[in-house]
Amino acid sequence: MGWRGHLQLNYRVSDTGRSVLHATHSGPLRVLKSLYPEGDARCHSVLVHPPGGVVGGDVLEIDLDLASGAQALVTTPGATRFYRSAGAPALQALNARVAGAARLEWLPLETIAHSGCLATNRMRFDLDAGAEMIGWDVLALGLPAADQPFARGRFTQRIELPGRWLDQGTVDAADRRLLDSPLGWAGRRVLATLWFAAGSALASERRTRLVDAARDLANASSLAPTSGATAPQPGVVVLRALAARVEPAMGLLVDVWRAWRDVAWGLEGEAPRIWRT
Repeated sequence: MGWRGHLQLNYRVSDTGRSVLHATHSGPLRVLKSLYPEGDARCHSVLVHPPGGVVGGDVLEIDLDLASGAQALVTTPGATRFYRSAGAPALQALNARVAGAARLEWLPLETIAHSGCLATNRMRFDLDAGAEMIGWDVLALGLPAADQPFARGRFTQRIELPGRWLDQGTVDAADRRLLDSPLGWAGRRVLATLWFAAGSALASERRTRLVDAARDLANASSLAPTSGATAPQPGVVVLRALAARVEPAMGLLVDVWRAWRDVAWGLEGEAPRIWRT
C-alpha cells in the first residue's frame, strides 16, 4: 500500500509582527523545528520524513500557505531519497500559495533518484501580486561516487508557476541520448535549478541585477561550462547548472541565493544551521 503522508503549513503574522507557523500532519511528514535565527519576521522551518526515504506506492503531499506579510524559509536536514520500486510509482507533491507582501524561500536539500525508482516530484507555486520567492531544486541520479549508477527506472519532475513558467520533464535511465548527449545531460548526473519569482513583473533594473549576479557567480565557478541564467518571463529569473556531483551544484546555488537575497531584499545570506550538522 505504501505510506501516505500529508503536511499542512500555515504561516501568519501575529499581532507582535512574528511570522508564526501552524502545522498539522497525518502520516510520516513532520515539522522537526521552527527557528528564528534572523529575528521574528522570518520563520525557518525544517521538514522531516521519518521513514528516511520514499518507495513505490508512497504518496507525500505538502500544502503551504503564506498569509500577507508572512516570511518563511523551508528546508530539510538531509536529502530526499526515492528508492527502488517493485512496480508501483511514488509521488511527492507540493502546493504553495503565497499572498501579497509575503516571501517564501523553498530550499530543501538534494533529491536523490536511486536506480530502479519510479517517481514523480511535483511543485506548484501560486504567487499573488506583491509576493516573492526564491526556490531551488537539485536532482541527483543514482550514487556515482558509490558505484551505484542510475541504471534503471524513471523520474518525472514538474515545477510550475501557473501561467508564467513551467519546467517539466521525465528522465528515463534507458534514454542514453538524453543522459549522455552534449545536447542533454552530457554525462553529468546532477541537475540544479534555482529561481527567483514574483507575483507581478519585476522592474527591469532589478531583474537585470538578479540575472547579472547569477551569471557572474556561475562564470566564476567550476560549473561555468554547464550553467547559465536567464529571465524567461518578466517576473521570473532562473539559474540552471549540470554537475557530476551534488556538492559543486549546491555550492553554486547557495552562493547565488546569498547574492539574490542581498540584491532583492537587502538581507544577509547566512545558511541555516541544519545544513552544517
